[in-house]
Amino acid sequence: MTLHDLLDTLGPVGLLVLLGTVMVFVGVVLPTIWSRHAYRRSAARATMNTLLKALRQLYPF
Repeated sequence: MTLHDLLDTLGPVGLLVLLGTVMVFVGVVLPTIWSRHAYRRSAARATMNTLLKALRQLYPF
């Protein structure tokens, strides 16, 4: 699947949401799991908790 096919399928907003989700996953979730330094893991965990708390306030389940 090419980028053009993704853009046709998702639209520009959907593609931006997908890219943002992938960036958060790579930048926050993976360091929480795989960093060998404890301070990086704790900082990534704190960031992830902050993002999840903000998401819960926007969309209470």
